[in-house]
Amino acid sequence: MHTEAAVTSISWIPSEAIAGATKLPFESGIAHYDDPPPDVIDDLEELRQADRFRFANHLKAWTEVKDGRIVDYGQSGRGFIGSTTLRVGRRRAVFQAVPLPDLQPPPVVTAEKVTFVQTAGGRTGVPAPRRVRRAPFVQLSAPLAWTTVALEMHADGTVEHHLLGASPFPRHWIYGTDGKLVKKSGLIDFSTWYRRAFGRHSPWGDQDSPALATEVETALERQLSVEIMHGATKPKIRRFAAGALITEQGQPGDELFLVLDGVVRVEVDGDRLAEYGPGSMHGERAFLEGGRRTSSVRAVTPCKLAMVAAGELDRGALEELSVGHKREEQS
Repeated sequence: MHTEAAVTSISWIPSEAIAGATKLPFESGIAHYDDPPPDVIDDLEELRQADRFRFANHLKAWTEVKDGRIVDYGQSGRGFIGSTTLRVGRRRAVFQAVPLPDLQPPPVVTAEKVTFVQTAGGRTGVPAPRRVRRAPFVQLSAPLAWTTVALEMHADGTVEHHLLGASPFPRHWIYGTDGKLVKKSGLIDFSTWYRRAFGRHSPWGDQDSPALATEVETALERQLSVEIMHGATKPKIRRFAAGALITEQGQPGDELFLVLDGVVRVEVDGDRLAEYGPGSMHGERAFLEGGRRTSSVRAVTPCKLAMVAAGELDRGALEELSVGHKREEQS
């Protein structure tokens, strides 16, 4: 039996990813955020030409299975590098990012499965000043961005996709063999990336950064998130430290919240039920079921949330969202 599989990461800059003075070039129109990548990808080169991502990492692999055992295998794939476009008035300048060599360690092989790994990325297009410990104390150099993805191919034909590591910035989305979105990185840390993603603090030095990947939100959540972020009523943006209680079971509340960055955990009667990442929505059941929180929600990592009164959204959509959450938390 011959099996082929692929895993692809796309790295892009969402509008909520940058804070402080660093936002000025983006807010003034000199630099630009990225629109979310599509839910299904067909042609990476076409997306790159359209300036839809900063970096992409595409790993392909195959196996041959005979009598229930893997007897042959191979891998290919490569990184795709984008560019950074800056605009001042009518003038436009395009800065090409600098790719670093793709890293493909030898696959880990047993008779039952093969694990393929690939790291791809490079140096961003526009150099940026950063502090260093020795003279001249300021270095003009662009940070590095990357992902390390893996494919686990089993003798029974099943395939698993993994995000093993990634730079703390930007956002990384993971796509499966069929090109459909399957996972997202859960946390962006622009400050750490801007200060430390150089030299040995990368897979081309002596360390990778572990990545926290979360499952993909539903199509309904994506639809509602657009209403929250671009509707007539602007949401309140709040930040929570890791471990902070966002909502408490039994307490009154009518706010719905959208996770912009980070990972939250749902708890009922002290039991941990599920964890959710960027794009997920929570809090609708209190509005629908009497005004009190039916669960506690806690920040697993530092989180950035958009809060809005649940009554601002369509009740039918909230009822559908609630049914989905009940299924997930009971599974």
